[in-house]
Amino acid sequence: MEILFAAILGIIQGLTEFLPVSSSAHLILTPWFFGQQPEGLAFDVAVHIGTAVAVIAFFWKDWICLVGELIAGLKEWDLFGNNSRKLAWFIIVGTLPAMFVGLGLEDTIETQLRSPLVTVFTLVAFGALLFIAEKKSRQDRTMEMFKWADSVWIGISQALALVPGVSRSGITITAALFRNVNRTAAARFSFLLSTPVILGAGILKGWQLYQASPQSSNGAPVIHWPVFCVGMLTAFITGFLCIKYFLRYLQTKSLTPFVVYRFLLAAVVLIYYFVHY
Repeated sequence: MEILFAAILGIIQGLTEFLPVSSSAHLILTPWFFGQQPEGLAFDVAVHIGTAVAVIAFFWKDWICLVGELIAGLKEWDLFGNNSRKLAWFIIVGTLPAMFVGLGLEDTIETQLRSPLVTVFTLVAFGALLFIAEKKSRQDRTMEMFKWADSVWIGISQALALVPGVSRSGITITAALFRNVNRTAAARFSFLLSTPVILGAGILKGWQLYQASPQSSNGAPVIHWPVFCVGMLTAFITGFLCIKYFLRYLQTKSLTPFVVYRFLLAAVVLIYYFVHY
């Protein structure tokens, strides 16, 4: 049952990490609904690694180009010589707010904001914001038209995603739409911007796991490897497929169904809470 539940949570993480519905809210609510939590910190490490590998694997050509151009720009002292070099720096700048907020407020968020009632508020509030952004946006700008203000604005918004229920992809897509970026470009930049944060979270949680886990006689952490591997694999597969089909979906379809889903989920959580508590 623990391995089965790990597979279910891995699938949920892989889907909700990249859809604008909040993976953190789902990983809080699912065990809350069913009364199970496989492996705690070890499982968090597994699913973060899975989704990090998924986004890197999907955008590997982009990342090779971005890193290559970043290095070339540094060597030639021509940092912003083309769109790829600019984009690489936009991602670096956009990553900084979430990194600083995450390192500074992680403990507060983990201990005080992981409440189902917090997710009710954030699911509704930021779902409504996403709806307004899509309706108001001209959606006439692409990533090639990005400016520093776009990077800073979207980067600051990503820092809010540390609060459960906000959604990293949801808030960054919302911020991009308010800057009149089209849906597909907004989602693509959101996923590229999320890569360092997701990867960093996996490394950080891995270090925390090493420090906190009971250790065997040889000093290595004791980990339930079947649960760890199942969570990582299912998060990777579903994450990769989610990115692929979500980007395709956004070429012609609206984000409204995800807004409706957020509202419905919030209503279910609220009803469940008052019935059982």
